[in-house]
Amino acid sequence: MSATSDDPFKDDMLKVHLTKAGRTKIRYPALLLADDGTQVTVRAPWASDGVRDFGFVRFEPGDVFTEHYWRNRWYSVKEVRTAQGWLKGWYCDVTRPAVLDSGELVVEDLDLDLWVSADGSTVLRLDEDEFEESGLTDRDPVAAAEAVRALDELEVVAQVSGLATLLD
Repeated sequence: MSATSDDPFKDDMLKVHLTKAGRTKIRYPALLLADDGTQVTVRAPWASDGVRDFGFVRFEPGDVFTEHYWRNRWYSVKEVRTAQGWLKGWYCDVTRPAVLDSGELVVEDLDLDLWVSADGSTVLRLDEDEFEESGLTDRDPVAAAEAVRALDELEVVAQVSGLATLLD
């Protein structure tokens, strides 16, 4: 969907800008679904070219991401569905709290991630080695501690009540 001057969704479009270590990791358009002042929810198609196969899930053209960001939490939760609407699962990024300014949602990726399968039976902590190698613990120990706490919280919620409980 493009936002032209005749597009009724123009005001509902924004750019998601994911950064990592001060650099742009990816930037893509998304449809703003909700913003209650604390939580921002957007929907966007898979933003990369081609297929990304993680072994436990494949992200591919046609997949739709409903992404939940918070201004007061150190993570985002992305519900991933196929083009046909089948739930693949949830991909969670540990991030600094999101900032929405002038139509751009800026989020800083802190390397740690969590994958939860659609049925909740698989909960995987990801990229802990990248987090250790990033040097964040030395550069910003407070942020590093928040990142680890956020990953732990996401894992507990996923195993006990399910990530959908965070999204209500």
